[in-house]
Amino acid sequence: MQMVYAEEGNNPEATEEAADANPEEKTKGQIAAEEAAKKQASYDTPVDTNALENWPTGPNVYAASAIVMDIDSGAVLYGKQIDEKRYPASITKLLTVLVALENANLTDKITFTDECLNFLEWDDANIGMRVGEEITLEEALYGVLLASANEVSYAVAKNVGENLGIGYDGFIELMNERAQELGCKNSHWVNANGLHDENHYTTAYDMALIASAVYQKEDFQRIEQTLEYKLGKTNLVEEERILDQNHKMLWPENYYYYPYAKAGKTGYTDQAKTTLVTMSDNGNMRLAVVVLGDYGVDAYEDTRNIFEDGFGNFRKVMLSELSKSEDIESFADNNAYVVLPEAVDFTNVDCEIQLSDSDVNNADMATAVYTYQGNIVGKAEVKVSDIYKAKQSAAVTEKKDSKKSTQTGASKDEEISWKGYLPLIVMGGITVAILFVFLPIWLHLQRKRRKNRRRR
Repeated sequence: MQMVYAEEGNNPEATEEAADANPEEKTKGQIAAEEAAKKQASYDTPVDTNALENWPTGPNVYAASAIVMDIDSGAVLYGKQIDEKRYPASITKLLTVLVALENANLTDKITFTDECLNFLEWDDANIGMRVGEEITLEEALYGVLLASANEVSYAVAKNVGENLGIGYDGFIELMNERAQELGCKNSHWVNANGLHDENHYTTAYDMALIASAVYQKEDFQRIEQTLEYKLGKTNLVEEERILDQNHKMLWPENYYYYPYAKAGKTGYTDQAKTTLVTMSDNGNMRLAVVVLGDYGVDAYEDTRNIFEDGFGNFRKVMLSELSKSEDIESFADNNAYVVLPEAVDFTNVDCEIQLSDSDVNNADMATAVYTYQGNIVGKAEVKVSDIYKAKQSAAVTEKKDSKKSTQTGASKDEEISWKGYLPLIVMGGITVAILFVFLPIWLHLQRKRRKNRRRR
């Protein structure tokens, strides 16, 4: 049986060990005191959603950023610094897997080249793949999701990209494009595994969108709910590799086990600290929790506390049971809903229609975004009404008329401005004419006078 290397995030003491390399700079006690102060400051940072009127008071957490999102409606139930850019580390691999599942077949061959291996450092998570080794995409995804293998993530991106005719770099572009399609606005991806790069970042909100999307994939759920996977012999390696699920909340015998947890991904780098994504289902709601910039196993405690807040204090409000806005003809899904706490009534919720087609005259489908005091409490695909179309058409016409009016006004201003200078232009012309007629006469008289003086 072959040994595999653990996920980066399984060593919360990594930062302190790195600092020990320079003992002359700071003592261990000083480093510990500074880390404790930073940790406490992060814990004391206010939770943004706690400022919402009549909203449940969510727990303080050690994570720099944290969110719980309803997977099916997009509602944000809890948020702390959810739009702050932070390094994701290995939770990047959720987006890698999403793009791979949407653009390849599980039976596709994944071949390992030097390029897939030569970037690895000694402490980067990997499962010891060799140059020339071949496995299927399905086997590779077990390596990516369970063991967080960095060389496998790279190989997936490279092989899927090459099969699409765009290569590794093209796959990375697909990751960015897919993230934007999901609504991510503050993320940028430069690799497929999450190894540190200053230009590789995301936010808690963006990561929750990605987590919600990948959780919809049945193959993802099946792989994630596997606690131990045996990667059999390959064309180069006879012995099997044992891949264990790294996410502690998924193991029933683990101290951090959470009974509703169904899937997730761990991550750690010195720069990102601990990152963790977890998806849970209590039979009524499916929630995704993301914590970024956390401290070792505190990420599990933070995640549990946020889940308990979400499952315990919120309810679904079915949109089909409420009176619709005049802008909405029907819902694409009759089970569409928003998520609200008991103390907030739907009458206090705002609705904005976001068109999915730039040509408003031809746009039948749109997204209705529901917010409470600026916080998203749900989204639903809708068919817009004729009333809405008429209003949009009128708005476009008014905009065009306003533009024409502005242009006409500018022309009139130019005409008025020109007319204002007309008297000056006429006077200038007369002056030039006088000079043209009388200047030669004056010069002639002057010459004649000079001649008369010489004769005297």
